[in-house]
Amino acid sequence: MALSAVGVHICIGSVYAWSVYVKPIQAQMNWNLTDVTIAFSIAIFFLGLSAALMGKFVEKNGPRVSAIIAASLFGLGTMGSGLAIMMESKLLLYFFYGVLGGCGLGIGYISPVSTLVKWFPDKRGMATGLAIMGFGFASAVWGPTIKILIEAVGIAGTFFILGASYFVIMFASALYLEKPQEGYLPKRFEEKVKAGKKKIKEDLAFIGLNEAIKTPRFYGLWIMLFINVTCGIAIIGVASPLLQEVLGMTAIAAAAAVGLMGIFNGAGRLMWASLSDYLTRPIVYVIFFATQAVAFYMLPSITEILVFQIVLYFIMTCYGGGFASIPAYIGDIFGTKELGAIHGYILTAWAAAGLVGPLIISMVKDATGSYSQTLYVFAAFFVVALVVSIAMIFNIKSIQKKKVKHKHH
Repeated sequence: MALSAVGVHICIGSVYAWSVYVKPIQAQMNWNLTDVTIAFSIAIFFLGLSAALMGKFVEKNGPRVSAIIAASLFGLGTMGSGLAIMMESKLLLYFFYGVLGGCGLGIGYISPVSTLVKWFPDKRGMATGLAIMGFGFASAVWGPTIKILIEAVGIAGTFFILGASYFVIMFASALYLEKPQEGYLPKRFEEKVKAGKKKIKEDLAFIGLNEAIKTPRFYGLWIMLFINVTCGIAIIGVASPLLQEVLGMTAIAAAAAVGLMGIFNGAGRLMWASLSDYLTRPIVYVIFFATQAVAFYMLPSITEILVFQIVLYFIMTCYGGGFASIPAYIGDIFGTKELGAIHGYILTAWAAAGLVGPLIISMVKDATGSYSQTLYVFAAFFVVALVVSIAMIFNIKSIQKKKVKHKHH
């Protein structure tokens, strides 16, 4: 089940390798950077939109149907991009890669995740961490592949081959996905519960999307994900010029460091999400924001290359970990009734952050003339996120108290 989820996620995660296409497309089409980048922005925007709009559909029709739709949309979107290149049409590229591919991304992202939470009631964090890790690592797999293919068969050919490959891998993975029956518990876990060694953790509530969006906790989660992603995307976007500006690294060394960031982004997803099963989700988010506020504040003044990189890679693990721990957190506070739908709504924070993050950076950079000043702005953001994450703990505690009172009455 976990492998099927990884199969879906490793394909759609190839969106993060988009930058590998940028220069070849520019050279072949004579388009400027903005022209080519718009395709990626549209894809991330539609990822958020389709995840929000299709969440209820995923819950109603199950992960298999949803993942097959995702495979079709993403495969078609990628192959269609090849057609757009052959016809030299920007609009077709935006439609195929951005709109169709983006919808495949959003549906494919939430389909397996909500299912995994149900299959691993005792290890929610680890399970979602595994799938979402596939998304993080994908660029390490597809980046070099795209480069090799473009040299061998051209850009259009690359889109055709990869589109077909994504479809096959995602379709095969989709066929295996299904929801467990109601009240499912893994065998070993069930034995331990019966023997009284382990307790089934009770979720804070068991509510659907419509009730969830009326609670302050929903908006708390949204703001936390929004800030974590805004600052993370920003760092990913400027890492290369930042390393060159602050540390005087060469372009090649900076590119290698950026590649390593992808690996820490992926590893952080599994590590933090698994840790959250032990430390609890609310505590892990407090750690994310407290440490990153300090890290962002310190970065501009670090001159030691090694220390700078360690802090940078640590930030990347928190960026990935923030994504991976959200579905489990949603399960903890809203239950698994409509987890996919709620997750979809909260992912709109990612789409919003994708637009806001790069914007803030370019504005502050234009105003101050340096990338390092932007980091102070983000450090302040993390302080806000920290306050929200602590407020979440108090809110959850007060609800737990009310529940205990109800029981005694």
